Amino acid sequence: MGFAIKVNGTTHSVDVDGDTPLLWVLRDVLGMTGTKFGCGMALCGACTVHIDGAPTRSCITPIESVGTSEIASNPNPTDADIGNAMFGNICRCGTYVRIREAIKQAAQGQGG
Repeated sequence: MGFAIKVNGTTHSVDVDGDTPLLWVLRDVLGMTGTKFGCGMALCGACTVHIDGAPTRSCITPIESVGTSEIASNPNPTDADIGNAMFGNICRCGTYVRIREAIKQAAQGQGG
């Protein structure tokens, strides 16, 4: 089936089954590997994306449920925005300060 999804302001057409998780559409179909696979059960938060501004676990979100919603970006996140977006993410590496700085750099187009 064909679906149109809006990611960071750009509409993309994808031809996948409706029950395909958004995570795999972003990573495998669109090549957007910034969204990560973690546990596959919506527990760790590694796959979190924002859909219309709400944090959503993309590993359990079927593409057919996205509809006309926008997988949103925030070009100028505050520390509070970043903290809210990271809430519930479990990271064994403990590098939250470095992750926060990487988010700031990526938002400013300096992500390398």
